[in-house]
Amino acid sequence: MAINPSIITRDLDKIADKTGNLYESLHIVGQRAKQISSSLKEELNNKLSEFASTVDNLEEVFENKEQIEISKFYERMPKPSTIAMEEFMEDKVYFRYPSEEAGE
Repeated sequence: MAINPSIITRDLDKIADKTGNLYESLHIVGQRAKQISSSLKEELNNKLSEFASTVDNLEEVFENKEQIEISKFYERMPKPSTIAMEEFMEDKVYFRYPSEEAGE
């Protein structure tokens, strides 16, 4: 991913220009961040389910290096809100107004 995970200052006017309203823009970014978060969580759970143990005994639980590397990879990824904001600013997010479509 080419997204910078560090915190940067955003120009609120540029964000608001996309929809005409800052709050609508932030709502769209928030909804997209939820989508990204749920897909990343599902992806991570699928990868970690391979390592699931049916044993509840603590003595038999061992450290798996591959499982740790997968977890660290996902921890280092940019946050879903950062990814969503980048997609929104690059016009990669499709959004629509349902009330306008109902009137057509």
